[in-house]
Amino acid sequence: MNRTRARLSDGREIVYYDEGPGRVPVPDPRGLRPVEPLCETRRDPLTGDHVTITAHRNTRTFLPPADQCPLCPGGPASEIPDPSYDVVAFENRFPSFDVRTPPVPPEIDGVPRARGAGRCEVVCFTDDHSASMAQLPLSRVRTIVDAWADRTAELSAIPGIRQVYVFENRGVEIGVTLHHPHGQIYAYPFVTPRTERMLAAAAAHPGLFEDVLKAEREGGRVVLAGEHWTAYVPAAARWPVEAHLMPHRHVPDFTALDAAERDELAVLYRDLLRRFDALYGAPLPYVAGWHQAPAGNDSLRLHLELFSIRRAPDKIKYLAGSESGMAAWINDVSPEDAAARLRAAG
Repeated sequence: MNRTRARLSDGREIVYYDEGPGRVPVPDPRGLRPVEPLCETRRDPLTGDHVTITAHRNTRTFLPPADQCPLCPGGPASEIPDPSYDVVAFENRFPSFDVRTPPVPPEIDGVPRARGAGRCEVVCFTDDHSASMAQLPLSRVRTIVDAWADRTAELSAIPGIRQVYVFENRGVEIGVTLHHPHGQIYAYPFVTPRTERMLAAAAAHPGLFEDVLKAEREGGRVVLAGEHWTAYVPAAARWPVEAHLMPHRHVPDFTALDAAERDELAVLYRDLLRRFDALYGAPLPYVAGWHQAPAGNDSLRLHLELFSIRRAPDKIKYLAGSESGMAAWINDVSPEDAAARLRAAG
């Protein structure tokens, strides 16, 4: 992997990850004004959760036509000035968190308030607008894994960053605003609520992730397995189609994976995505989220949570009153049946 850094015309960083050497970045010709983000967090006094307020994001690009895609290379609206690329990461023009956001008062009506001083990046997996992660060659998926590890290391080193989250949203049903195959990385200035709950569970149960993986490998919901990783449908799956991919070795994040683990991850991850797409014979809307340990606490094991909101070929699971209002999940599909169908889809 060959890394090349550059700057866009408004000062945002862009980093190219190429499978060959020789990249000479093309200057950004757009003459954009510097980004002026307004990101803040407020702490819900009833739950303790951080809520992020980012009014400037309401004007972000929304499903433009293909000839105006900002992730295709070299076009007049493109965020990537070069005529081609393999994998590229750049600072989001409409960030949820940004270290350049101005100071805010420490509270509002008694509610704690703070700058949303983090970082949000877009990661483009290919310059082919019509491709998908599942269709990419293994060499490209492996490059993406290395890029994720590199970005995790760099973002974790920013002062004030507590947690780095790598994820991909795919499909208009999920709420994507750009069709081009890409993912995102959020560097949070706080530990997210989901991670806090997992850390509390791990503190109460030493060896939790090892025990969960052992139980799943011995159970009937394994979808595929290798020497270093196992993919399974969790016994308490929230979503109608859900699979977790977990390494056999306890590692806190992408940076700790060795070469063999990264090689196998590229194979099994692409296989899992292809099974999702084969389930109903059409590309499945999904969220692929990588849980990584927050700064200073390695009791959480790196793992993927991959899920789709499609519960049948022509039906969507919407988050209704129980899930949205009470966070009390109701799954219409048996995890055992979902695992069997994903195995068969391979």
